[in-house]
Amino acid sequence: MTTILVTGGTGTLGRLVTERLRADGHEVRVLSRRTQPYAVDLRAGGAGLDAAVAGVETVVHCASTPKGGDEEAARNLIAAARRAGVGHLVYISIVGVDQVPLGYYRTKLAVERLIEESGLGWTTLRTTQFHDLLVTLCASLGRLPVLAVPAGVADQPVEAAEVAERLVELALAAPAGRVPDLAGPEVHGLDSLARAWLRATGRRRPVVRVPLFGKAYRAFRAGCHLAPDRALGKVTFEDHLTRRFGTGHDH
Repeated sequence: MTTILVTGGTGTLGRLVTERLRADGHEVRVLSRRTQPYAVDLRAGGAGLDAAVAGVETVVHCASTPKGGDEEAARNLIAAARRAGVGHLVYISIVGVDQVPLGYYRTKLAVERLIEESGLGWTTLRTTQFHDLLVTLCASLGRLPVLAVPAGVADQPVEAAEVAERLVELALAAPAGRVPDLAGPEVHGLDSLARAWLRATGRRRPVVRVPLFGKAYRAFRAGCHLAPDRALGKVTFEDHLTRRFGTGHDH
């Protein structure tokens, strides 16, 4: 069995990847800023990072933050992986990173390029947004008396567990470069997704579509973050809500 390092192994996706790999009998090391014995800040690198990758055959790179530092983290990880002779680096990215001019997306694209040029064997999978992210977004927007969503924008959310399953498959296979995208089963307007969340959580709010401005908004309106031809996910947003909140509860 191979030794696999999962960065961001305590996050939404990384935790699921780790659980699946361990269930299959693989030796898994979890790297995150606060989890021993591999508590490492990738942005700082150092001896702790070298220790984490020593003897590892495959790295699944799930660690990422919209707060910045992903490029620095990737550079440090790639350098350590090269020193340790890692054979395969698997990266999770987002559909549309090459088309939506959003800071976080540009960073993810820059990391994709660093990995492609790293000299390591690599695999990159782009997916649509996770259901969890949409729930978090609705919860934060839903604090106000009116739930406002960007007008004319649709989403195609995917279940994190299905992404984890695919990442595990890719991690256990040979480096494959950029593989076909993985997207959720359905495309819906953000307004209808917000209404589904309101119903599932027993909240009552008017949903208002608000037009926004700028290039990123135009790209989202144009559906640059969607992959309707790659709708391979099985779990719908409604399914996710039912699993998470039960059916029609009033809170």
